[in-house]
Amino acid sequence: MRNVLGIDVGGTFTDFVAYNPRTKEVKVWKELSTPGDPVMGIISGLSQHPDISRVDNLRVGTTVATNALLERKGATVAYVTTRGFRDVPFIQRGNRKFHYDMSWVKPKPLVLRRHCFEINERIDAYGKVVIPLDDADVLRVAAEIRAIPEIEAVAVCLLFSYLNPTHELRVRDIFAEALPHHSLSISYHVLPKWKEYERASTTIADAYLKPIVSKQLKMMRGRLDDVEVHAPAAIIKSNGGEMSLEAASEAPSEMVLSGPTGGVIASRFVAEQLDISHLVTIDMGGTSTDVSTVIDKKESFTTAFEIEWGVPIQVPMIDIRSIGAGGGSIAWIDKGGMMRVGPQSAGAKPGPACYGRGGGEPTVTDANLVLGRINPNNFLGGRMKLDVGAARQVVGGIAGQLGQSIEETALAIARIVDNNMVGALRSVLIERGFDPRDFTLCAFGGATPLHVSALLREMGIPRGIVPVHPAQFSAYGFIMTNARVDRQRTTQFISTKFDAARANAIMHDLVSESIADLKAQGYDKGIEIHRALEMRYLGQNYELELPLKVDKLTNSNIGAVWDNFHKTHKARFGFSTPGEIIEIVNFTVTAVARTAKPALSKLKSTTAKPRPRENRRVWFVGGPVVAPVYDRADLRAGQRIKGPALIEEQASVTVLEPGYHVRVHPQGHLLIDQGK
Repeated sequence: MRNVLGIDVGGTFTDFVAYNPRTKEVKVWKELSTPGDPVMGIISGLSQHPDISRVDNLRVGTTVATNALLERKGATVAYVTTRGFRDVPFIQRGNRKFHYDMSWVKPKPLVLRRHCFEINERIDAYGKVVIPLDDADVLRVAAEIRAIPEIEAVAVCLLFSYLNPTHELRVRDIFAEALPHHSLSISYHVLPKWKEYERASTTIADAYLKPIVSKQLKMMRGRLDDVEVHAPAAIIKSNGGEMSLEAASEAPSEMVLSGPTGGVIASRFVAEQLDISHLVTIDMGGTSTDVSTVIDKKESFTTAFEIEWGVPIQVPMIDIRSIGAGGGSIAWIDKGGMMRVGPQSAGAKPGPACYGRGGGEPTVTDANLVLGRINPNNFLGGRMKLDVGAARQVVGGIAGQLGQSIEETALAIARIVDNNMVGALRSVLIERGFDPRDFTLCAFGGATPLHVSALLREMGIPRGIVPVHPAQFSAYGFIMTNARVDRQRTTQFISTKFDAARANAIMHDLVSESIADLKAQGYDKGIEIHRALEMRYLGQNYELELPLKVDKLTNSNIGAVWDNFHKTHKARFGFSTPGEIIEIVNFTVTAVARTAKPALSKLKSTTAKPRPRENRRVWFVGGPVVAPVYDRADLRAGQRIKGPALIEEQASVTVLEPGYHVRVHPQGHLLIDQGK
């Protein structure tokens, strides 16, 4: 087990979790992020490490790629494709976000049409060359790109290159020599799958990010070296694995959801610890709320991520839904006189009014302070004092417009943001056919424990967990993550004409590529290989992914694969059609190099009742209540607390509404239910 430091760079705070394998000690802390300079928050926070010279590995979750996409501040890209297909990124799909809104305009791609170029070549739907590639034509396009000084990166996506990459690889080699100062992304490396628009959009996004990400990561490495931090650094990928800074620079599309994955990884670890099959996770930070699921103790994955509606990036990633609801979300009155909360956020600067950094609008944090749920003298363990007067003043300003008291308005702000988060939870549970009563809510992030009881009540979820170190839980997940590589390729087979030898050759190539990728990052032992097929009934337009339990497909075991598809289709959609032709569309391989996990110390157990540190007047839906306040650091395994109550720690507060109970788990997690 290496001496690992997990770092999660967020919009408001940068979180740190350091693990010492010798003492089994976990140290956690937070540092305010610096808008526009994410590395500054890292450098500032490193000064709090007890012995940075002993750190063996830094694992960083960063929003560099995410922000560049959301703010559309990436590189200027040239798009190169087969003659006749330059408009694919602009035509997109025929569906609409709003069916009856005639003013709706489809989102623009990440490339300008005048920067799209065509090459005279063609490969057909069977991978056969119809029009050979002409090197002179490729050089002509390279010269046209070189003549446009603002172009920094090139995305190459030729028709059917996922079946036969010969032309695309040749274009890559010519461009590498003719355009040595341009970043280059080719679809065969980024996304060798069918569906032309999705493949083009993902390749363009990779090229759009590559110069920005490469520059930022190189700067990060340089500034770490400047402060004598020479430990190897890894970036957390959207699939929850880690990759070196060099690998991240070459595959920036794989780090679009880098930061939020850590909390889901840590939640899976908690599910294994507590033997819980199904978790729904919710991470409310300063700016946003992220929700996901852990089903059968495994993270949920997707390739259906969109930058904006209709602009996809289809690399494998943990399925996380995000909304603009955080501690810094601003409460405001709309034109109809109704109060709204978010998605606008006060961010790190100026932050909520109570931070005393110039914020002048009411936020969720200000509301919770007014309601007595946050101790103004114990924020970040007392390192940062909060201004109750400033919070009351800004909440009072909006209360006057509504004709309510300050406390009633603060409670309304809290309830509105609760409702916003309930909508996000419904999107990953009810809208996907899951029953909330089958799940346990894992609440983390600095702000979520303040709302955990309300979320349990509103969603009808019977149990909740506030894990250890909730305010740094994503960074906590980074010290537990594995190295992981996902490879996909489209090659179609049908059940009536299945070619086992060809299918095994494709799977073998994907396995070899995945292992080589991990070895290039320094992982050459204990690599696990997981194989899967994406399948459908012939003629359908959606696929189901089925894991394979065998290393090789044969004529004797392929029947079990078809039977499993019928069974899975019935479980997922309520029907199956035995005897119908089944089509294999995509082959998927995941290679995982498991890293050593921290052996965390357990709490001492006791049967003694916990003693509150103080009593405080706290507002709930039924009105104000004098509630006991406990210090989480004083709690021991087996102790129970009955709500209403507050459980404070350095960077968060767990609010127990009346009717809810807490039991302390031996690992320090708080287990919440309605008791007996």
